[in-house]
Formats: sequence, C-alpha cells, structure tokens
Amino acid sequence: MNRSILSGIRSPKDIQGLSSPEIVALSSEIRKKIIEVVGANGGHLSSNLGVVELTIALHRVFSSPTDAFVWDVGHQCYTHKLLTGRYDRFTTIRKKDGISGFPKKDESPHDAFDTGHSSTSISAAFGLMEARRLAGNPGKVVAIIGDGALTGGMALEALSHVGQGNNDLIVILNDNKMSISPNTGAISQYLSRLTMGASYQRFKYRFDRAVRRIPLAGVPIASFVHRFKRGLKGLLFKDNLFVDLGFEYVGPLNGHNVDELEKVLRDVKALHHPVVVHVLTRKGKGYSLAENDPSSFHGIGPFCISDGKVEKFDSMSYTEAFSRSLLDEAARNPRVVAITAAMSKGTGLAPFQHRFPERFFDVGIAEQHAVTFAGGLAAGGMRPVVAIYSTFMQRAVDQVIHDVALQRVPVVFALDRSGPVPDDGETHQGLYDIALFRPIPGLTLVCPASAEETSLLLSWALRQDTPTVMRYPKAACPTEMPAFSEEISPGRGVFAHRDGLDVLIVCTGGVYAEVHEATNLLARSGDPVDCYALRFIKPLDEEYFIDCVSDYRAVVFVEDGVAAGGVSEYLARLIGERRPQILTETLAFGEVFYPQGSRAQILSFAGMSPAHIVDAVRVMRERVAAENLA
Repeated sequence: MNRSILSGIRSPKDIQGLSSPEIVALSSEIRKKIIEVVGANGGHLSSNLGVVELTIALHRVFSSPTDAFVWDVGHQCYTHKLLTGRYDRFTTIRKKDGISGFPKKDESPHDAFDTGHSSTSISAAFGLMEARRLAGNPGKVVAIIGDGALTGGMALEALSHVGQGNNDLIVILNDNKMSISPNTGAISQYLSRLTMGASYQRFKYRFDRAVRRIPLAGVPIASFVHRFKRGLKGLLFKDNLFVDLGFEYVGPLNGHNVDELEKVLRDVKALHHPVVVHVLTRKGKGYSLAENDPSSFHGIGPFCISDGKVEKFDSMSYTEAFSRSLLDEAARNPRVVAITAAMSKGTGLAPFQHRFPERFFDVGIAEQHAVTFAGGLAAGGMRPVVAIYSTFMQRAVDQVIHDVALQRVPVVFALDRSGPVPDDGETHQGLYDIALFRPIPGLTLVCPASAEETSLLLSWALRQDTPTVMRYPKAACPTEMPAFSEEISPGRGVFAHRDGLDVLIVCTGGVYAEVHEATNLLARSGDPVDCYALRFIKPLDEEYFIDCVSDYRAVVFVEDGVAAGGVSEYLARLIGERRPQILTETLAFGEVFYPQGSRAQILSFAGMSPAHIVDAVRVMRERVAAENLA
C-alpha cells in the first residue's frame, strides 16, 4: 500500500524536500481529501480545488508564518489548512467546535488575518506589511486574490495605494474567470486579454531556463535579456493596468504547474517593489462535476460524490419562494428588473436570468455599485429588485441611505440569509440588518414568515413608490397558516395562533418556524400560548399593536437579529410606556460574534431554540402567577 504523504504533514516544512512526483501525488491526495470532507460537511469546493498547486508552491517558496499569507474571502484556504498542521482536525471543518472554513488567527499562527468577505486582502496585506516595517520585523507579505474579488472597488483602491509607494508587497492574482457566478465586466475582459499571452509565457519560461543553464555565461546573459525585455516592453506595451498603477507584472502563469510557479515565485521573492503575479487556474480542477459547473459547487451543502446531488430541503426554501414570486411579478410587469452581486444562483436569480436576460444585471462583487445602480434604474422608472445576502449588504449601508432612501426611489432589497446562517461562522451571520436599516427614514422593512407571505410582501413592495427591505432566512419555509394569506395592511402583522390566552409570543418572520415548534410543544403539555407574527418591522401601526397586546398579561419577543437596536427593543419600550402592567421578555441575539454550527446550534447558543422559547413562556407565566398572588 502506498504511503500517504498528506497524513504525515504537520507544517509547511514537511513539503520542502518533496520531489516533483511526490508533489503530484500530494496534490492528488489533497484534492481527494477536500472532496471527501466537503461531500460530508458541505463547504466551498470549486475554489479550493483550483488552488491546490498554487498553495503548495507558495508554501515551498515562502516560510509561513514568518512570511504572511492573506487569502481574499478565504474560501480557498482548505489546502493551506491541510499543509499547516490541521490535517487531523480537517474532518471537523465548518462544524460546531471544529475548524473554520475561513482563515482564523485564533486557529493557527499561519492564518495572518481573518477573512470572509471579498476584496479585502490587498488592503489587509499592505497594512500587515507596513506594521512589520515599522516594527522592524522580517518576512514577506503575500495577498492572494481572485479575479472575481478584483471587481470589488476596495481591491482597486488598495492597488492604487500600494502602487504609489516603495514597498515589496506581492499580490497573487488567481485568475479562474469565475467569482461565484461567472465574471462580468471590464476587469474580467481585461484579464482575459492578458491571458491571451499564455503561450508566450510558456516560451519565456523555457527560454529563460535554457539560457540560465549555459555554463559560466548563463546568468549574465539572462540578466541582460531580462533588462532588454523590460525596456522593450516599456517602449511598445503601455496598456497593462498593473504596470500603470506602479506594479511589476509577471504572468500569466500556469497555476497547476508547481515547478513553473516555484521558479517565478523565487524570483519575485527577491524583488523590492510591489508585484502582481498573474496565475491561471481552473476552478473545480480534479473533480469533473465541479469543473463543468463551478458555480453550483462553489458553496455547497453535503452532497453525493459519485453524482454531485445535494441534500435538499423537504419543503420549499425562502430563496426558492422569492425566486418563484419574482418570476411571476416580472411576467406581469415589464419594468421589474433584477440585480445581483455575483450571486445569481445563491440568491435564486438564476431562473430570472434565464427567462428575462435583458432585465437581469450581474454587477460583479460590487454591492455598493449594485445599490446605487438600482437607485438610478428606479429614478429612471424601473422597479429594481436587488438580491444580496444580509451579511454582504452591510458593505452598502451608505449607498442605501444616500442613493436610495434619501432619493425616495422604489428599490426592493431582498436580503437572503438574514438571521442565523449555518456553517460559515461569524463573517456570514445576517444578524445586523434590522439594527442597521430600521433607523433610516423612508425605508420600509418587512419579514415574511412563510412562502405565501414572501409572495404577498414582494408583490406589495413592488407596488410602492418608496424603498423596501425584505429579509428572510436560509431555511425551509414553515407550514402555511391561514393568517399568512391575509391581505397586507401596512404596519400590521397577523395572529398565527389566537385563543385569548394570557401570554403572547411576538416574532419576526425569520424565526417563526422555531416559534411554531415551541407553541406546539406548549400546546401538547397543556400550556398553550398565542402567537403574533410581525410582517412589518418598519413602519409599525403602534395603535393597532398596542390594541393587540392589551388583553395579555405578558409578551415574549423572539427576534432573529441583534437585541440592541432591534424591533423587539422598540416594541417592549412602547409597551412599557403605554401598558406598563404587561410583562415583557426578549429573546434575541446578543453583542457577541456567534460561532459556526447548524442553525439549530446557533439558536441554542443564543438562547433562542424552541426549548428556550418554551422556558421563557413558562417563566413569564410564573411571574404572572406571582403577581396575582401579590
């Protein structure tokens, strides 16, 4: 039986002496391990399979952690983790108490900076490099960024800053012609033009290697040829963006040839000015299903390795409900357009793209541009729907305020993955959108509790002349209740259960499934409770709400957002001012970053599981009984 190379690696030093055949074998083992674990746990597959050789080459040339790597987004760091002492724990990736699917400083000294969102690596790496310079610490700093992440404005801002200075930052541009959805825009087209020179780069590599092998005269000749080529390129070729910004440009290189990568990286390591190394890789390499459909295998749930089939919700998900509803609205109204920031499949817009391609816009990983672009579309008479994950929408708060709310234009924001988000950890939790957007004047916030309400609220939002945020979780839609089909009345929610009892649960739609489970548990134990689902987070019909709660002795709020600045905080204060005799309790997320785990585990950690809701209701009943005795 062949000895496993990967299982014996405890640090990057262990790969330094490997031969070329052993490197090939190691690459194969790494791919097999990643496919096996992601198949069981879910995770980011295509991006990780594409950078196996690149990661090996980086660790053979540079000396981590003395040399620091900053991975943009970080969803391509699995090989890095396997080579830096985490092989034994790799099966726990993205699981509760397991290793993260992204770089984490607390997890390993080889992870120089926590990442999880796009286009941040060059800024962070430059900061690390300058801190080392000021402190007199040794080591190179390398930023690894994909061509998709390069579409983000922050990456271009950082390139402009770095190129102005006398520094030796190394930027590895991992060009796989993909972000999450296929890349669009001028940057992608520009990189494609650069990659047309790949055949030249192969010739250049072979020619340089041959010249250097000439006895005695090889090195001087190679040095002369290098200087001559730089001078000639300076005279004849002026259209390289990176050179214009002040970088040395190297590439494009074959990102799956470790020998070629190592040779170039060793040369680059000796430079004393900023450099961009352009590397061509294939997303999903080594697993044919992912190579043929890298978008579907970008971020994926547990799947069957033999056929690639993914575990499905037993019922329709909120994303699917939104997708179907938007198609219906677009069929009725030709002014409805859809916008995504490189997430057409994840946000459910792929069917819209297929059916209405002329009304679909993928702006790349550029949420700020997406929002202001939508504002312009709305000002021009269109009805734009911007579908972005809640955690990524945080990056465009200024644009929502200045370019949409202040303009009072009818943009609809569909915030997928609001509330607790399973498996991806702190960087992907959608817990802050209510607190961020509720204070903004003129902005309506709604939270459907079912597939039917998703359809009703989207239709209502598209008929308004002011902007609306509709938030919903990454979860299956709960069983429909008759109340969820009731006509929309602005500022008012609906009673999912109303039997005239003494305790009322008031919840946001995203956590209704857990509340419903809790009400069933209470009913079966002879301790039933009423439930009011907030359709509107803002505006609120305060008189109607106070009238609804006036007959209750206690109200338990359950909100899938942070407590500070949340709607529950506001309504509890309103009850305290208008009906001080009513007891209130709030279950919401605290001011901590919540670790990775399943949705149920995150809710349990936050004290918001169905069992916690049941306990809160029973405690309130005990308090009511104590007051009666007093």
